[in-house]
Amino acid sequence: MDIEARLTPTPTVKCNGTPPTPEQQEGPYYKPDTPHKPNFRADVDGGTPLLLHGSVVTSDGKRVGKALLDFWQVGDEGEYDEEGFRLRGHLFADDDGKWQLETVLPAVYPGRTRHVHVKVQPPGGEVLTTMLYFPLERRNHLDKYYRPECLMDVTDSPEGWNASFTFVLDI
Repeated sequence: MDIEARLTPTPTVKCNGTPPTPEQQEGPYYKPDTPHKPNFRADVDGGTPLLLHGSVVTSDGKRVGKALLDFWQVGDEGEYDEEGFRLRGHLFADDDGKWQLETVLPAVYPGRTRHVHVKVQPPGGEVLTTMLYFPLERRNHLDKYYRPECLMDVTDSPEGWNASFTFVLDI
């Protein structure tokens, strides 16, 4: 396989019979009871701004309003906050299943490629735990947890990075 074929990201799902977003391990750094916080940027000094946004839908394309999304990640230094809730928090999708998180680009750290952790739960439903990944990262293929189905659609702009992802829930 040539290098371009390997680096071409799998597009974010467009639904209507699309398989659900894959479940992935929670990892050792998850903390429950995070604060409602749709903006992590004040948690760190500096860093590359990252706007994460997208939708929550069912495998047949129905939007899942009011889904809970709980995010956690590292910052520039590549370490998780184990004492407090820096770069951790939850938010809710709107009535149409749309969500948005303002954060910073996570660092690459030993053994892992760049990623963001998330738990997604529809109202009254099962929790999906997964991770979101960045396309064209050199270390994606070296990370044993990497899943191409969890690649975000990412663009770079003068204001920072813009990344979108549609979570598909099997409900």
